[in-house]
Amino acid sequence: METAIRTGTMQVTVLCLVAAGSLLALGVAGVPASPALVVVLLALSAGLYFTRPDADAGHVLGIDVGSLLSALWLAPALAALAVLVEPSASAEELQALGGLVGLAGMANYFLRPVYLLAYSLVEAVQQRGRKSADR
Repeated sequence: METAIRTGTMQVTVLCLVAAGSLLALGVAGVPASPALVVVLLALSAGLYFTRPDADAGHVLGIDVGSLLSALWLAPALAALAVLVEPSASAEELQALGGLVGLAGMANYFLRPVYLLAYSLVEAVQQRGRKSADR
């Protein structure tokens, strides 16, 4: 289960950072938020979904690259969700939205030890409960 927590938090972090990078790049390019931008981001998300790799890419430096690549299609959808939150954002506000999405991703990454600690505590309580029930 600890592996699932580590993999899941890394996936969420990477997805948030890729979505943030997309929004930042669009903002730097001077693209304001619009319904057309949401459609383009969702189309990109659909294209990535249908072309995602099925093969396992293995682990690099302890990171499951295969699971990251298979979930990468969610990043443009997350960026589209951020644009939907503020549909009339200027290019500068789009950059700020990208910064907030990136901040959420990094907060998730830095909270990973807290998630693992909470899981360990719950598991210890469950084991103690099983031992007392066996008596």
